[in-house]
Amino acid sequence: MTKGLWRIIIGSILLAVAILFSSNDWLQLALFIISFIVVGGDVIKRAVKNIFNGQVFDENFLMSIATIGAFLIGEYPEGVAVMLFYQIGELFQSYAVGKSRKSIASLMDIRPDYANVKKGDELVRTDPDEVQIGDIIIIKPGEKIPLDCKIIEGNSMIDTSALTGESMPREVEVGSDILSGCININGVIAAEVTKEFEESTVNKILDLVENASSKKSNSEQFITKFARYYTPVVVVIAVLLAVIPPLVIGGATFSDWLYRALAFLVVSCPCALVISIPLSFFGGIGGASRRGILIKGSNYLEALAKTEIVVFDKTGTLTKGVFNVQEIHPVGISKDELLELTAYVESYSNHPVSLSLKQAYGKEIDNGRISDVEEIPGHGVIATLNGKKVMAGNIKLMKMMDISYFKGELIGTVVHAAVNNQYIGNIVIADEIKPDSAQAIKELKAANIKQTVMLTGDNKDVGLKVAEELGLDKVYAELLPADKVDKLEELLLQKTIKGKLAFVGDGINDAPVLARADIGIAMGGLGSDAAIEAADIVIMTDEPSKIATAIKISKKTLRIANQNIIFAIGIKLIVLILSAFGKTTMWAAIFADVGVTIIAVLNAFRALNVMKL
Repeated sequence: MTKGLWRIIIGSILLAVAILFSSNDWLQLALFIISFIVVGGDVIKRAVKNIFNGQVFDENFLMSIATIGAFLIGEYPEGVAVMLFYQIGELFQSYAVGKSRKSIASLMDIRPDYANVKKGDELVRTDPDEVQIGDIIIIKPGEKIPLDCKIIEGNSMIDTSALTGESMPREVEVGSDILSGCININGVIAAEVTKEFEESTVNKILDLVENASSKKSNSEQFITKFARYYTPVVVVIAVLLAVIPPLVIGGATFSDWLYRALAFLVVSCPCALVISIPLSFFGGIGGASRRGILIKGSNYLEALAKTEIVVFDKTGTLTKGVFNVQEIHPVGISKDELLELTAYVESYSNHPVSLSLKQAYGKEIDNGRISDVEEIPGHGVIATLNGKKVMAGNIKLMKMMDISYFKGELIGTVVHAAVNNQYIGNIVIADEIKPDSAQAIKELKAANIKQTVMLTGDNKDVGLKVAEELGLDKVYAELLPADKVDKLEELLLQKTIKGKLAFVGDGINDAPVLARADIGIAMGGLGSDAAIEAADIVIMTDEPSKIATAIKISKKTLRIANQNIIFAIGIKLIVLILSAFGKTTMWAAIFADVGVTIIAVLNAFRALNVMKL
C-alpha cells in the first residue's frame, strides 16, 4: 500500500509539472510519458500478463486501452489523469478490504501462540499443535487459553467475548470445562487438555471464518457472471463506436469518436461492483461474528434475509435444558424408592431428563446392580435392576408395554415408572424457559417473520404451555426425531418459492432437521463440535434473541449490496449513454468509474457496523 501511495504522489507531481511546462512541447510530452509510466506502468504490465494467461477483458485491459488511446489522440493530461485516479481508487479499495480483514482478524485474534505444559516441576512453552490429550497445562492471568481443557486446580474469571460477543466474564473452578480462545483474567489455573488443537473450539471457529468467503451469495455470483459477459460486450461496442460513425456520418472525425469510445471504456470498468459487493458480504459476516454469530458463507447470510418461517426445537433452544425434579408421585412404594429406581434405570442415558433424575437422587450409582439396559428413542429406558424388570419413560412407553398409568393433568415432563409391568408412580420434571426467549419471538415477528413454530418430543400440555407463554404461532408436540423431519417437510410447503425456512436446534440431537432446513441454526455452539459442523449458522451463546439480530444483519447487508448494484449500474449506464453521444468528457468517465467505486466501497463499510441495527 505504501508503494502505491508513493507512486500516486510522484505521478501527481510529475503531471502538475508537465501541465506547467506548456511552453516546451517536447519537455511537456516527456514529463507526461514519465508520469504515465510511473502511475500506470504496473497496470499495463498486469494487462499484458493477463492477456498471455487468457484473461483479456478485465479492468487492467480497459484502463490500458483507454489511457494509451488518449495519448494517441493527443489527450495527454486526461490519459495520465485516468490512470492516476484509477490508482487512487485501487489504493482506496485495498485500504477498505484491508481494514475489513483487520477488523475480523482483530475480532478473531483468538489463536493462542503457546501453551505452558507442565513437565515434572518445570513449565515448557510449547506450540499448541504439539500438546497431547491428557497433558497438564498452566494458564496464567492475562493469557489465552490455548486448548480445550478441564480445570484440575485453581479458580478464575475468564473472558469469553472473543467467542461469544458477551462482555460479562464467566467464573470457573475445579471441574469446569474451559475453551480455547478465551482469556484467563485473574487466577492461575492448572488444567488437563481434553482435545488436540486440530479438534479444539478455537481452530474450528478460525477454519469456519476463513472459509466463509468461499461460499458466494447469489449477488456475488451475479456480479461474477455479469462482469464475465459485460466487459467483452462493452469493448466490442467501444470499437464499433470508434469505427462506424466516422464512416457513415458526414463530417464526423475519427479522433472525436475515438475519444468518445475511450471515455466509454473508462466508464465501463466494473470495479465498483466487483469490489463493493463481496466487501458488503464480508463486512456482514465480520459484523455478525462480532456479535457472537458465526455465518459459514455469504450464501447463508443472503438466504437469512429471505426467511419466512423460523422453526425451533424446545429443549436447550427456547428453554434452558436444565431439568429439575419438581414432584414425585409414588404408587405402592415410597418417594425415595421411586426416585432410586428411575435414577438407576436412566443412569446410562445422557438425556437432560436422565441427568436431572441422577442429580435429584444425589447418590453414587452402583453399575453392578444394572443389566440388560435398552434405550428406546422417544419412549424411555428398560433395564434389569436387582433381577427386576424396571421401565422408566413417557406415556408412549407405558402404552407400548400395555401398562395402566396415571392419566391426570400434569404440567411438565412426566417420567412414568413400572416394575415387572406394574405401575409404581411418576416423577414430574420441569424445564425453565430462557430469559430472552419471549423477546426473541417478539423481535422475529417485528422482522416480518410470517410463522414461528416449535417442534418438541415433550408432551402436548408442556408444549402448549411453552408456546402460549412465548407467543409462538404453532406447536407440534410428542414428536420422535423422524416425526420432526416430516413436520419440517410440511412447513417447507407453506413458504413462498423465494422464501426460506430456518430451523433452530442444539446441533447435536437435531442434525437431520438442521440438514433438511433451508438454513440450519445451532444454538449454544460454544464448545459443541456437532453444532459447529452440522449448522450453516452458529449462535455462540444460548440467547435465542441473537437469531433476530442475525436476520437484521443479513437484511442490512443485502440492502447495502443491492444499493451498490443499482447505484453503480445506474450511474454507469447514464454516463455510458452520454459518452456515446459526446455529451460528456473523460473527467465524467473518471467519476463514473473511480468516484462510484469509492462511494460504493464507503457504503459497503456500513455492513461491518452492526452495533446500530
